[in-house]
Amino acid sequence: MAERSSQNHCREELARARGTREQIPEVVRRLVASCEGAACFDHVGPEPIPSRSAVIDIVHRSRRILYPGYFIQDRLDGINLQYYLGQEVTALYEVLAEQIALAYRHDCVRLELSCVRCEEQGQQTAVAFIDSLPELRGQLAADVRAALEGDPAAASYDEIIFSYPGLYAITVYRIAHRLVHLGVPLLPRIMSEHAHSHTGIDIHPGAHVGHSFFIDHGTGVVIGQTTDIGDRVRIYQGVTLGALSLPKDAVESLRTQKRHPTIEDDVIIYSGATILGGETVIGARSVIGGNVWITESVPADTKVFLKRPELVYRGPRTS
Repeated sequence: MAERSSQNHCREELARARGTREQIPEVVRRLVASCEGAACFDHVGPEPIPSRSAVIDIVHRSRRILYPGYFIQDRLDGINLQYYLGQEVTALYEVLAEQIALAYRHDCVRLELSCVRCEEQGQQTAVAFIDSLPELRGQLAADVRAALEGDPAAASYDEIIFSYPGLYAITVYRIAHRLVHLGVPLLPRIMSEHAHSHTGIDIHPGAHVGHSFFIDHGTGVVIGQTTDIGDRVRIYQGVTLGALSLPKDAVESLRTQKRHPTIEDDVIIYSGATILGGETVIGARSVIGGNVWITESVPADTKVFLKRPELVYRGPRTS
Protein backbone atom coordinates (compact mmCIF):
# COMPACT_ATOMS: atom_id res chain seq x y z
CA MET A 1 0.00 0.00 0.00
CA ALA A 2 2.81 2.40 0.92
CA GLU A 3 4.61 1.47 -2.32
CA ARG A 4 1.52 2.25 -4.42
CA SER A 5 1.12 5.62 -2.64
CA SER A 6 4.75 6.46 -3.41
CA GLN A 7 4.25 5.58 -7.09
CA ASN A 8 1.16 7.79 -7.28
CA HIS A 9 3.13 10.65 -5.72
CA CYS A 10 5.88 10.26 -8.34
CA ARG A 11 3.31 10.27 -11.17
CA GLU A 12 1.76 13.47 -9.79
CA GLU A 13 5.19 15.15 -9.63
CA LEU A 14 5.96 14.12 -13.21
CA ALA A 15 2.61 15.49 -14.38
CA ARG A 16 3.24 18.81 -12.64
CA ALA A 17 6.74 19.01 -14.13
CA ARG A 18 5.34 18.29 -17.60
CA GLY A 19 2.75 21.00 -17.17
CA THR A 20 5.41 23.50 -16.10
CA ARG A 21 7.66 22.65 -19.07
CA GLU A 22 4.75 23.08 -21.45
CA GLN A 23 4.77 26.81 -20.67
CA ILE A 24 8.22 27.19 -22.26
CA PRO A 25 7.18 27.14 -25.96
CA GLU A 26 4.91 30.14 -25.40
CA VAL A 27 7.74 32.08 -23.77
CA VAL A 28 10.02 31.18 -26.69
CA ARG A 29 7.34 32.37 -29.14
CA ARG A 30 7.16 35.73 -27.35
CA LEU A 31 10.95 36.03 -27.33
CA VAL A 32 11.10 35.40 -31.07
CA ALA A 33 8.35 37.94 -31.67
CA SER A 34 10.14 40.55 -29.58
CA CYS A 35 13.20 40.25 -31.86
CA GLU A 36 11.15 41.89 -34.60
CA GLY A 37 10.91 45.16 -32.68
CA ALA A 38 13.21 47.85 -31.31
CA ALA A 39 13.23 46.29 -27.83
CA CYS A 40 15.57 43.48 -28.94
CA PHE A 41 19.26 43.88 -29.73
CA ASP A 42 20.33 40.78 -31.60
CA HIS A 43 22.65 39.48 -34.27
CA VAL A 44 20.46 37.00 -36.08
CA GLY A 45 21.65 36.23 -39.58
CA PRO A 46 23.98 34.11 -41.70
CA GLU A 47 27.08 36.25 -41.20
CA PRO A 48 29.11 35.41 -38.06
CA ILE A 49 30.46 38.18 -35.83
CA PRO A 50 33.86 38.29 -34.14
CA SER A 51 34.30 35.93 -31.22
CA ARG A 52 35.02 37.53 -27.84
CA SER A 53 36.92 34.44 -26.70
CA ALA A 54 39.03 34.52 -29.89
CA VAL A 55 39.80 38.21 -29.34
CA ILE A 56 40.94 37.50 -25.78
CA ASP A 57 43.05 34.65 -27.18
CA ILE A 58 44.70 37.21 -29.48
CA VAL A 59 45.63 39.25 -26.39
CA HIS A 60 47.20 36.20 -24.71
CA ARG A 61 49.07 35.18 -27.86
CA SER A 62 50.40 38.71 -28.32
CA ARG A 63 51.63 38.79 -24.71
CA ARG A 64 53.48 35.51 -25.20
CA ILE A 65 55.28 37.07 -28.16
CA LEU A 66 55.92 40.44 -26.53
CA TYR A 67 57.20 38.83 -23.31
CA PRO A 68 58.71 35.54 -24.55
CA GLY A 69 59.14 32.87 -21.91
CA TYR A 70 56.95 34.47 -19.22
CA PHE A 71 53.52 33.00 -19.95
CA ILE A 72 54.27 29.47 -21.17
CA GLN A 73 54.93 26.17 -19.42
CA ASP A 74 57.97 25.19 -21.50
CA ARG A 75 61.47 26.58 -21.13
CA LEU A 76 62.88 28.91 -23.78
CA ASP A 77 66.54 29.29 -24.66
CA GLY A 78 68.66 30.39 -27.60
CA ILE A 79 68.17 27.05 -29.33
CA ASN A 80 64.38 27.00 -29.58
CA LEU A 81 63.55 30.73 -29.47
CA GLN A 82 63.27 31.17 -33.24
CA TYR A 83 61.11 28.05 -33.59
CA TYR A 84 58.88 29.19 -30.69
CA LEU A 85 58.37 32.70 -32.08
CA GLY A 86 57.74 31.33 -35.57
CA GLN A 87 55.01 29.08 -34.24
CA GLU A 88 53.44 31.78 -32.09
CA VAL A 89 53.52 34.50 -34.73
CA THR A 90 52.03 32.21 -37.38
CA ALA A 91 49.21 31.14 -35.05
CA LEU A 92 48.58 34.77 -34.09
CA TYR A 93 48.38 35.77 -37.74
CA GLU A 94 45.77 33.10 -38.52
CA VAL A 95 43.37 33.94 -35.71
CA LEU A 96 43.91 37.72 -36.01
CA ALA A 97 43.31 37.78 -39.77
CA GLU A 98 40.08 35.82 -39.32
CA GLN A 99 38.74 38.04 -36.54
CA ILE A 100 39.65 41.28 -38.35
CA ALA A 101 37.88 40.02 -41.48
CA LEU A 102 34.79 39.21 -39.42
CA ALA A 103 34.87 42.68 -37.86
CA TYR A 104 35.13 44.36 -41.26
CA ARG A 105 32.33 42.21 -42.70
CA HIS A 106 30.13 42.88 -39.67
CA ASP A 107 30.46 46.63 -40.20
CA CYS A 108 29.94 46.34 -43.96
CA VAL A 109 26.69 44.44 -43.54
CA ARG A 110 25.40 46.38 -40.54
CA LEU A 111 26.19 49.82 -41.97
CA GLU A 112 25.62 48.88 -45.63
CA LEU A 113 29.12 50.04 -46.57
CA SER A 114 30.79 49.48 -49.91
CA CYS A 115 32.80 46.26 -50.19
CA VAL A 116 36.36 46.43 -48.84
CA ARG A 117 37.25 42.79 -49.68
CA CYS A 118 37.08 41.73 -46.04
CA GLU A 119 39.23 38.58 -46.23
CA GLU A 120 42.07 40.31 -48.06
CA GLN A 121 41.84 43.36 -45.82
CA GLY A 122 41.92 41.15 -42.73
CA GLN A 123 45.08 39.42 -43.91
CA GLN A 124 46.85 42.66 -44.82
CA THR A 125 45.92 44.32 -41.53
CA ALA A 126 47.03 41.28 -39.53
CA VAL A 127 50.42 41.38 -41.26
CA ALA A 128 50.70 45.13 -40.56
CA PHE A 129 49.97 44.50 -36.87
CA ILE A 130 52.54 41.71 -36.67
CA ASP A 131 55.07 43.95 -38.39
CA SER A 132 54.62 46.44 -35.53
CA LEU A 133 55.35 43.90 -32.77
CA PRO A 134 59.07 44.79 -32.42
CA GLU A 135 58.11 48.45 -31.96
CA LEU A 136 55.40 47.48 -29.46
CA ARG A 137 57.93 45.44 -27.52
CA GLY A 138 60.20 48.49 -27.28
CA GLN A 139 57.35 50.64 -25.97
CA LEU A 140 56.43 48.06 -23.35
CA ALA A 141 60.06 47.64 -22.29
CA ALA A 142 60.08 51.36 -21.48
CA ASP A 143 56.84 50.92 -19.48
CA VAL A 144 58.37 48.04 -17.50
CA ARG A 145 61.46 50.12 -16.68
CA ALA A 146 59.24 53.03 -15.63
CA ALA A 147 57.42 50.73 -13.20
CA LEU A 148 60.66 49.60 -11.55
CA GLU A 149 61.98 53.16 -11.37
CA GLY A 150 58.70 54.54 -10.02
CA ASP A 151 57.78 51.93 -7.44
CA PRO A 152 60.15 51.12 -4.55
CA ALA A 153 57.98 48.09 -3.76
CA ALA A 154 58.86 46.49 -7.09
CA ALA A 155 61.55 43.87 -6.56
CA SER A 156 62.35 43.05 -10.18
CA TYR A 157 61.28 43.27 -13.80
CA ASP A 158 59.99 39.70 -13.51
CA GLU A 159 57.64 40.65 -10.67
CA ILE A 160 56.26 43.56 -12.70
CA ILE A 161 55.67 41.50 -15.84
CA PHE A 162 54.13 38.58 -13.99
CA SER A 163 51.92 40.38 -11.51
CA TYR A 164 51.39 44.14 -11.98
CA PRO A 165 47.82 44.92 -13.11
CA GLY A 166 48.97 48.31 -14.37
CA LEU A 167 51.37 46.71 -16.82
CA TYR A 168 48.73 44.22 -17.94
CA ALA A 169 46.30 47.05 -18.67
CA ILE A 170 48.97 49.07 -20.49
CA THR A 171 50.01 46.03 -22.54
CA VAL A 172 46.45 45.36 -23.66
CA TYR A 173 45.96 49.08 -24.33
CA ARG A 174 49.03 49.24 -26.59
CA ILE A 175 47.89 46.17 -28.53
CA ALA A 176 44.36 47.56 -28.90
CA HIS A 177 45.57 51.06 -29.76
CA ARG A 178 47.70 49.70 -32.58
CA LEU A 179 44.62 47.99 -34.02
CA VAL A 180 42.69 51.27 -33.72
CA HIS A 181 45.50 52.98 -35.63
CA LEU A 182 45.13 50.31 -38.35
CA GLY A 183 41.40 51.02 -38.62
CA VAL A 184 40.12 47.77 -37.10
CA PRO A 185 36.57 48.09 -35.70
CA LEU A 186 35.13 46.39 -32.61
CA LEU A 187 38.13 44.20 -31.62
CA PRO A 188 40.09 46.94 -29.78
CA ARG A 189 37.18 47.76 -27.50
CA ILE A 190 36.60 44.09 -26.71
CA MET A 191 40.27 43.90 -25.69
CA SER A 192 40.20 47.01 -23.53
CA GLU A 193 37.03 45.96 -21.73
CA HIS A 194 38.57 42.54 -21.08
CA ALA A 195 41.53 44.28 -19.42
CA HIS A 196 39.11 46.55 -17.55
CA SER A 197 37.21 43.59 -16.10
CA HIS A 198 40.48 41.83 -15.25
CA THR A 199 42.29 44.76 -13.58
CA GLY A 200 39.77 47.47 -12.73
CA ILE A 201 41.71 49.83 -15.03
CA ASP A 202 39.73 51.35 -17.91
CA ILE A 203 41.91 52.70 -20.75
CA HIS A 204 40.04 53.47 -23.94
CA PRO A 205 42.00 52.13 -26.93
CA GLY A 206 41.60 55.44 -28.73
CA ALA A 207 43.58 57.38 -26.09
CA HIS A 208 47.14 58.46 -26.91
CA VAL A 209 49.75 57.45 -24.32
CA GLY A 210 53.45 58.30 -24.56
CA HIS A 211 56.38 56.12 -23.58
CA SER A 212 57.49 55.11 -20.06
CA PHE A 213 53.93 55.19 -18.70
CA PHE A 214 53.34 53.82 -15.19
CA ILE A 215 50.08 53.12 -13.36
CA ASP A 216 50.74 52.31 -9.70
CA HIS A 217 48.16 50.02 -8.00
CA GLY A 218 45.65 51.05 -10.64
CA THR A 219 42.22 50.05 -9.37
CA GLY A 220 39.60 52.52 -10.51
CA VAL A 221 41.73 54.35 -13.08
CA VAL A 222 39.72 55.71 -16.03
CA ILE A 223 41.36 57.16 -19.16
CA GLY A 224 38.91 58.42 -21.77
CA GLN A 225 38.97 58.06 -25.53
CA THR A 226 40.46 61.43 -26.52
CA THR A 227 42.95 61.73 -23.67
CA ASP A 228 46.50 62.71 -24.66
CA ILE A 229 49.22 61.58 -22.24
CA GLY A 230 52.85 62.56 -22.72
CA ASP A 231 56.04 60.72 -21.82
CA ARG A 232 57.11 59.53 -18.35
CA VAL A 233 53.69 60.15 -16.78
CA ARG A 234 52.84 58.37 -13.54
CA ILE A 235 49.32 57.98 -12.15
CA TYR A 236 47.89 56.24 -9.09
CA GLN A 237 44.70 54.39 -8.26
CA GLY A 238 41.32 56.06 -8.63
CA VAL A 239 42.46 58.70 -11.13
CA THR A 240 39.88 59.81 -13.71
CA LEU A 241 40.89 61.51 -16.96
CA GLY A 242 37.37 62.07 -18.21
CA ALA A 243 34.90 64.24 -20.06
CA LEU A 244 32.55 66.84 -18.71
CA SER A 245 28.92 65.77 -18.55
CA LEU A 246 27.05 66.52 -21.75
CA PRO A 247 23.38 67.17 -22.48
CA LYS A 248 21.80 64.30 -24.37
CA ASP A 249 21.26 66.32 -27.56
CA ALA A 250 24.98 67.21 -27.72
CA VAL A 251 26.39 63.69 -27.51
CA GLU A 252 26.22 62.88 -31.23
CA SER A 253 27.84 66.14 -32.37
CA LEU A 254 30.76 65.67 -29.94
CA ARG A 255 31.59 62.04 -30.73
CA THR A 256 34.57 63.05 -32.87
CA GLN A 257 35.63 66.06 -30.76
CA LYS A 258 38.32 66.12 -28.08
CA ARG A 259 36.49 65.68 -24.78
CA HIS A 260 39.23 64.46 -22.42
CA PRO A 261 42.27 66.25 -20.95
CA THR A 262 45.85 66.51 -22.14
CA ILE A 263 48.57 65.45 -19.70
CA GLU A 264 52.01 66.68 -20.69
CA ASP A 265 55.41 65.05 -20.02
CA ASP A 266 56.65 64.06 -16.55
CA VAL A 267 53.36 64.71 -14.74
CA ILE A 268 52.48 62.82 -11.54
CA ILE A 269 48.79 62.41 -10.62
CA TYR A 270 48.03 61.03 -7.16
CA SER A 271 45.15 58.82 -6.12
CA GLY A 272 41.56 59.94 -6.42
CA ALA A 273 42.27 62.96 -8.64
CA THR A 274 39.65 63.83 -11.26
CA ILE A 275 40.67 65.83 -14.33
CA LEU A 276 37.93 66.62 -16.85
CA GLY A 277 37.43 68.34 -20.18
CA GLY A 278 38.93 68.42 -23.65
CA GLU A 279 40.42 71.88 -23.20
CA THR A 280 42.07 71.03 -19.88
CA VAL A 281 45.87 70.77 -20.11
CA ILE A 282 48.08 69.70 -17.22
CA GLY A 283 51.45 71.30 -17.90
CA ALA A 284 54.71 69.39 -17.96
CA ARG A 285 56.34 68.36 -14.66
CA SER A 286 53.24 69.30 -12.64
CA VAL A 287 52.15 67.31 -9.60
CA ILE A 288 48.42 66.81 -9.02
CA GLY A 289 47.60 65.89 -5.43
CA GLY A 290 45.12 63.29 -4.25
CA ASN A 291 41.34 63.82 -4.45
CA VAL A 292 41.49 67.13 -6.31
CA TRP A 293 38.89 68.07 -8.94
CA ILE A 294 40.25 69.95 -11.98
CA THR A 295 38.33 71.32 -14.97
CA GLU A 296 40.78 74.10 -15.95
CA SER A 297 44.32 74.00 -17.30
CA VAL A 298 47.32 73.93 -14.98
CA PRO A 299 50.60 75.64 -15.99
CA ALA A 300 53.83 73.67 -16.23
CA ASP A 301 55.82 73.05 -13.02
CA THR A 302 52.77 73.52 -10.81
CA LYS A 303 51.69 71.61 -7.68
CA VAL A 304 47.95 71.35 -7.09
CA PHE A 305 46.73 70.00 -3.77
CA LEU A 306 43.93 70.39 -1.23
CA LYS A 307 44.43 72.24 2.02
CA ARG A 308 45.17 69.97 4.93
CA PRO A 309 41.81 68.99 6.41
CA GLU A 310 41.08 69.55 10.08
CA LEU A 311 41.22 66.14 11.75
CA VAL A 312 39.14 65.42 14.82
CA TYR A 313 40.42 62.77 17.25
CA ARG A 314 38.02 61.26 19.75
CA GLY A 315 39.03 58.69 22.29
CA PRO A 316 39.77 58.08 25.96
CA ARG A 317 42.72 60.55 25.97
CA THR A 318 41.04 63.42 24.15
CA SER A 319 38.57 65.98 25.41
